[in-house]
Amino acid sequence: MSTTTNNIGLDFSAAMQRLKDIVVRTPLQLNQNLSKRYNCNVYLKREDLQVVRSYKLRGAYNMMSTLPTEQLQKGVVCASAGNHAQGFAFSCKKLNVRGVIFMPVTTPNQKIHQTKMFGENNIEIKLVGDTYDDCASAAKKYTHEHHMTFVSAFDDYKIIEGQGTVAVEILEDLKDIDYLFVPIGGGGLSAGMGVYFKSVSPKTKIIGVEPSGAPGMYESIKAGHPVTLTTMDRFVDGAAVKRVGDIPYNICKHVVDEVHLVPEGKVCTTILKLYNEDAIVAEPAGVLSIAVLDDFAEQIKGKNVVCVLSGGNNDIDRMQEIKERSLQYEGLKRYFLIRFAQRPGALKQFVNDVLGPDDDITRFEYIQKHNKETGPALVGLELKEKEHYEELIHNLNKYLINYTELKSDDIVFDHLV
Repeated sequence: MSTTTNNIGLDFSAAMQRLKDIVVRTPLQLNQNLSKRYNCNVYLKREDLQVVRSYKLRGAYNMMSTLPTEQLQKGVVCASAGNHAQGFAFSCKKLNVRGVIFMPVTTPNQKIHQTKMFGENNIEIKLVGDTYDDCASAAKKYTHEHHMTFVSAFDDYKIIEGQGTVAVEILEDLKDIDYLFVPIGGGGLSAGMGVYFKSVSPKTKIIGVEPSGAPGMYESIKAGHPVTLTTMDRFVDGAAVKRVGDIPYNICKHVVDEVHLVPEGKVCTTILKLYNEDAIVAEPAGVLSIAVLDDFAEQIKGKNVVCVLSGGNNDIDRMQEIKERSLQYEGLKRYFLIRFAQRPGALKQFVNDVLGPDDDITRFEYIQKHNKETGPALVGLELKEKEHYEELIHNLNKYLINYTELKSDDIVFDHLV
């Protein structure tokens, strides 16, 4: 018997029983806009409508509720970028136990506030490090020193078992599923859902989705063992993990058919489109399973497709950055260093002759040199259509404008933009 038929002791029925009065049974909704766009039936599993606005409650409560009473009374500890923290905090309140939560300093304020709201006086929050992995290290040290229990975000069989209840609900609502798209951070959700799907619906093709800037599972499967990423883009914070869990990796390599990467800019475009078209507020990690559909457009035609919309904890303060990244990805936002000729009318000529009628200057500032002389101007342009870019470059060259375009992968881009 292989891992795919669940010989690792995951009891999804028992987990469903523990969670039945704790979690919301989230809807599996046919999305008309996505279905029409891809000429198939696209269903969204709305875990953004969960009581803590993500699936993480399932694993946290399932694991904590199985701990012996004397162990619980000593307290529990977790490390989280936000969603696991909220599920953990909710569970601490429900079980009336003391919990200590380690979160990265970079965690959005909205997630910190939500965590405090769910845990109230049962929890204490400690902000440590820049990434999940930094605070996880500090949390495990604290756990050992204070003789408490560490509640992993993903690297635990009971956590994986709880997350797998998402799959149980999906297959109770829809039997015939051709493709399942599921986001991957540490790997707990994909592992749990993968085991259940391969046991109950082996024909379903399971696609795990990661952000391009944090390809932990992708690189691990390619290497044949869990790897630690040396660099990582933290933007998709709910899925930005330097190292996936050992247990999820050992499961996912058997039950996930493919791991696919999605650019962060594409994630941002998907967030905005989902909000504008369906009034759904989703976080970056939450839309990974939808953002990937363009890359599978041919394969999914005429099929039944399920995308796990894993979370809706999006800080409103991040929306400007999301829009900016989306525009850059779509080719509608461009940045240049322009050395304007020192003569009257140079700037007027740039506006009148170089820019198109629908192009906007969204940023303009002169860069001060070390000797306090005025250097080139940093100019940000927003184009109406990405096809206008070729005309813009043509005009810059035609009018002999001295310019350097800044690309997002240039070192100087991060310093100036």
